[in-house]
Amino acid sequence: MEKFVRVTAVAAPLPLANVDTDMIIPARFMKALTRDGLGKHLFQELRYAGDGSERADFILNRPACRRAGILVADRNFACGSSREHAAWALTDFGIRCVIAPSFGDIFASNARKNGLLLIRLPDAVCERLRSEIELSQYAPVEVDLEAQTIRLASGETIAFAVDPDDRRVLLEGLDDIGRTLRHAGAITRFEEAG
Repeated sequence: MEKFVRVTAVAAPLPLANVDTDMIIPARFMKALTRDGLGKHLFQELRYAGDGSERADFILNRPACRRAGILVADRNFACGSSREHAAWALTDFGIRCVIAPSFGDIFASNARKNGLLLIRLPDAVCERLRSEIELSQYAPVEVDLEAQTIRLASGETIAFAVDPDDRRVLLEGLDDIGRTLRHAGAITRFEEAG
C-alpha cells in the first residue's frame, strides 16, 4: 500500500449528504476482483447520462477537477453496504483523501486498509472548505498527515485529528498483511516453540 504522508492536489467539493456506496460504485461494476479500472465507474450515475455521455455539471467532469486527489463531501459519506469496491474506485480514480463530517463505519475500515485518508471535520467547516475551494478556483490544497493539517490556497491552515492507529498505518503504508508481517519474528518464535 502506498504511504500517505502529504498530498497536494485539487480538492473537489461534493455537497451531497448520505452518499451511499452504491452511488460511489454501482453493484453492476463489482464483478471485478482487482482494483484496476474501477475509477472510470466512480459516481457512475452522477457522472454519466443514460447514453454514456458525461454530465457537464458534475464536479469530477469539470476540467479543473478531472484529476482531483481530495474530495470534500457532506455528512454520512459512504453509508450503506459494505463494499470494499467503493474505496477501490475512489483510489483508482486518484482520490487519496476524503474530508467529511461523518462516514459509514464499514467504509471507514475499508478506506484505511486501502490507503485512503478520511478526515472528519464539523459540518460548518466542511461547508466553508467547499466554498473556499470554489472561490480559489480549485487551486491545490495540501493535506499533511504528519502535521495533521490542511493548508488552503489562501494559506489558512486547519488542524484535524485522526485515530493514532489509522495515522500510523497510513504513514507507514501498511495494509493488514504488512501489519502482520511486522511481527514475523514473534510469529516464527511462537511456531518454533510449539
